[in-house]
Amino acid sequence: MKLFQVRKGQFVFYKNELHKVYSVKPMFKQSVHLYRLKDMNQDITSANNIEPCRPKHNDTFIFYGNRYTIDKHKKPEPGDYILIIKPAPDFLDHYSLNEIEKVDNVEDGNVVTTRDNGVKHSEYVVLVPGKAEDSDDIAYYDKALVSEEQLLEDESAGLMAEQDNFDRPVVGDIYLDVENDAKAMIVAMTEDEVYFGHHVNVHMKDLLNEDKFRLVYRFEEGF
Repeated sequence: MKLFQVRKGQFVFYKNELHKVYSVKPMFKQSVHLYRLKDMNQDITSANNIEPCRPKHNDTFIFYGNRYTIDKHKKPEPGDYILIIKPAPDFLDHYSLNEIEKVDNVEDGNVVTTRDNGVKHSEYVVLVPGKAEDSDDIAYYDKALVSEEQLLEDESAGLMAEQDNFDRPVVGDIYLDVENDAKAMIVAMTEDEVYFGHHVNVHMKDLLNEDKFRLVYRFEEGF
């Protein structure tokens, strides 16, 4: 791809696996920052090393250790996950292309997510757990290049199932520390831990518990 074609939120193939673009920094040689969808590991590369992927109805892929199939016909119910494919957020809503959010309630096809985003029925498709019959597997660009051992490992990973927030944090994100009733910025990170400016450090998975932490501001998106 050409760099000017790369857009934040795009699904792309890199090293034969499905990734999502989370940042594009044109001033750098390795300008495209990616998450690998199956486990949310980060990668950095250049635009000419990726192939675009536009998710569609009945595509199936592995996301954070769990397989889902896109279903544009299914009506959402509380607890379902949606993929936002045509984002048109209102002023107070904070979401962008190809974000995955959990449905809190539904009204006439429009949903409110657990992040308090109001998403119109024209903006999303529903993610159904598992692999549907006759679905197209987009977890890999060429599945024939993946070993049987790797296929089995990917399908059985089961990372953090049933969590609401799949996006890994970055330095600069601000969370509400519910227990301490304080808003705090992430000032440093390791692979497994985050360090807040109010001298609290927690395991990454603790940020997925909305009873403990709630995202207030995402640095990469300027919210």
